[in-house]
Amino acid sequence: MPTRLPAPPLLLLLLLLAAALLAHGRVIPSAGVPGAGATVLRLPSEAAPPAGEGGGCEMTYGFLPCTGTALGNLFLVLAYGFLMFKAATYLSAGSELLLEILGPGVVGGLFLPILGALPDAMLILVSGLSGTKEVAQSQVLIGMGLLAGSTVMLLTLLWGSCVVVGKCDLLENSTTTDCQDTKGFSLFGSGVSTDVQTSYAARIMAISIFPFIIVQIPKIFKLHSGHRLTVLLGLIVAALLVLAYCLYQVFQPWIQRRRLEYARLKHVMSGLLRHAQMHVFGRLLDEDGTPNVPVIEKLFHKIDLDNDGKLERGELQAFIIGIKFEDVDLDSSLAVDQIMADFDRSHNHTIEKREFVDGILRWLEEAKHSVATSGAYSKKFLQDFHTRTREEHNLLLDKDDEDGEAIENPTWTCFKAISLLLLGTAMAAAFADPLVDAVHNFSNATSIPSFFISFIAMPLATNSSEAVSAIIFASRKKQRTLSLTFSEVYGAVTMNNTLCLAVFLALVYVRDLTWDFSAEVLVIFLVCTIMGLFTSFRTNFPLWTCFVAYLLYPLSLIIVYVLDFKFGWS
Repeated sequence: MPTRLPAPPLLLLLLLLAAALLAHGRVIPSAGVPGAGATVLRLPSEAAPPAGEGGGCEMTYGFLPCTGTALGNLFLVLAYGFLMFKAATYLSAGSELLLEILGPGVVGGLFLPILGALPDAMLILVSGLSGTKEVAQSQVLIGMGLLAGSTVMLLTLLWGSCVVVGKCDLLENSTTTDCQDTKGFSLFGSGVSTDVQTSYAARIMAISIFPFIIVQIPKIFKLHSGHRLTVLLGLIVAALLVLAYCLYQVFQPWIQRRRLEYARLKHVMSGLLRHAQMHVFGRLLDEDGTPNVPVIEKLFHKIDLDNDGKLERGELQAFIIGIKFEDVDLDSSLAVDQIMADFDRSHNHTIEKREFVDGILRWLEEAKHSVATSGAYSKKFLQDFHTRTREEHNLLLDKDDEDGEAIENPTWTCFKAISLLLLGTAMAAAFADPLVDAVHNFSNATSIPSFFISFIAMPLATNSSEAVSAIIFASRKKQRTLSLTFSEVYGAVTMNNTLCLAVFLALVYVRDLTWDFSAEVLVIFLVCTIMGLFTSFRTNFPLWTCFVAYLLYPLSLIIVYVLDFKFGWS
């Protein structure tokens, strides 16, 4: 899902830094040099230690704020985490805009997966890049926590949530009925269904854990040598798997074709809503965002030409032909098919008033989620939604696609895409190091192992936008959108297990760090293997399967805690 460019990043950065700079400085004496020292920013709530006492925190880059208190570092973790989230948002927006220039085959298959994993890779890289070897060995656990936490979160909490929000009625042959959810929370009577290609994505994900197995060979066989060699082999295999996966995406762009189908539906949706706003007596949304049901009913009666209380295909097609789609040549018959499939919950080939109102309400709710507002829903709100979906539709079209159109302003599109990519990359590079430092300092201040902080908290900063998009897709309760949702989840895990692991192994090899992450690797291996086997050979998932995914998350934390802190695994 393309990401809307939010408020100017400079303003957000200034606000966050201004809040942090409410801290005041004190002088930390340097060892053996009375009166000399560096000014360290301290939060007002922090009590100053006695004069002459050593210690203090080190400001990242010499000017970013730091503190020695748990509360202060918690604030910094949240602030830098938010900035990393924004970096991921800009990278997503910029990389998808490149589709307008280069087409979905190359960009969607090669650049988008890499850019999507860039924030995680950057955080992993800086976790052990600076400082002495001893400091790097201590902080690199944060990178491993992020790698394990991101993978586990995607395959447990996010996967299970997509099953819950996307559930439909399961038939006797274990297939689902799109948009029909009448059995409530029946553990066996409702669930989700995907296509066969999605199971292929799950198999690729399962294969991607192979580098973890290679690097663990000395530990498995209790060898006293060969650790650096296996790290190097694991690095080479992970890099080759990244290349193979990207090439597969380039030459088999079936995920992108699904996204194009969904973009077409959203473009029909936005065009119909905008047209209704302009030609119906009244607003579809009040200023507080509340849907105006009487106005929606007026729209229904306007389309219902024979006044029989239901809409047939011909009436819908007559209405859609009159809608201007900004010169995008959309087949009106295809648009009618999409609306009928989305609105006709009773499957009687007509749309009744209640179905029409419910469908418009769903569309308006999705528009509200897609377009950021300042709190008031003006008439321009639906125009903004239409403009955004039109851009989304255009950028997913290959230049050679028969339904495509020429890019109106390729120079400006290229400039905007490059600007967003540079901004996102710069923010990820700039704030990855202070975020790692803040997590490390928070761990020291609270005596909570840094692994658990990075395992739980840091994936929220780097994967939130993907999680929200996945849940919105799943809420459509259709097989094609659910297939896209789960395919992208498996793809994100694949990039974690290949690209992010390659970065981590390169760091370990270059800095000659000790590989002592057996418990963490075991968790990744178990979750990826269980979910990989579970999803590789089936396409239907009853509601009870979400509990399997949910339970794997706390189980992962328990396994690491017991093995690392009770049995001393290394």
